[in-house]
Amino acid sequence: MNFNEEQKKKIGEAEEIIQKYLPKEEGFQKTVLAAMNYSVTAGGKRLRPVIMKETYRMLGGEGREIEPFMAAIEMVHTYSLVHDDLPAMDNDRYRRGRETTHVVYGEAMAILAGDGLLNLAFETAAKAFEMGGDPLRVGKALALFARKSGVYGMIGGQTADIEAEDAVAQMTEELLLFIHAHKTAALIQSAMMTGAILAGASPEEVVKLEKTGYNIGIAFQIQDDILDVTGSTEVLGKPVGSDRKNNKATYVTVKGLQQAQADQQAYSEEAVALLASFPKRNLFLEHMVGALVTRKK
Repeated sequence: MNFNEEQKKKIGEAEEIIQKYLPKEEGFQKTVLAAMNYSVTAGGKRLRPVIMKETYRMLGGEGREIEPFMAAIEMVHTYSLVHDDLPAMDNDRYRRGRETTHVVYGEAMAILAGDGLLNLAFETAAKAFEMGGDPLRVGKALALFARKSGVYGMIGGQTADIEAEDAVAQMTEELLLFIHAHKTAALIQSAMMTGAILAGASPEEVVKLEKTGYNIGIAFQIQDDILDVTGSTEVLGKPVGSDRKNNKATYVTVKGLQQAQADQQAYSEEAVALLASFPKRNLFLEHMVGALVTRKK
């Protein structure tokens, strides 16, 4: 089976797991439940759940306690997108080819849907305690999952990003890397580290995967910035040059296109090399990461 077929199969498996943990749309709160489900089922590559499970497998994990965490990380990712799209944030009307949650359900309900998904994520992840896995590992994974999703992770990066919009001229490489590391890389780190902890990985292996996730996230975001300059609307499926038009500081504007391309390659190569250094290699995961950080759209 080739990589594309294997990836399609694994995404399908992740989709089934996510669907299993979505709430029923009933009761007096059914509107917010419908908005939550609308947001999660809008599409997406389900990269984080797949990365989580493949890391878990690479480290020898064989149980089902990984499944609630797979659903939970997609809920956290989705809630962040719902809130990103709000008028107070990016004010986007479309995502993945259809109207955003606040356009369909109203701003107030979209806020509640995001809140609901974040809370449901932890309620869902906690179900791993009931699945026969090591409770200490589940507890450690849950704590790590919470930190990477919160003010010391994704929310912290979003905060710095919003504040930087009013101070573009003061953007530094250090601040830009902080934003990318927390807003983008944190959930990739969470996926890899959570999978590793649940599988019983050593502290050294978990630290190595944190570095791997950092490199993947930074490379992914630099590539995004590069494509905004070098890509085409036909290939990307969205307008190019939007960062420049919006006077937004990016890795390219801070370091220049040539250096951005060199740095992106360095981060990408180190990420793949770190994955390849594990005794039990996961060739699918290595290929997936390589394809992710060198994508053309």
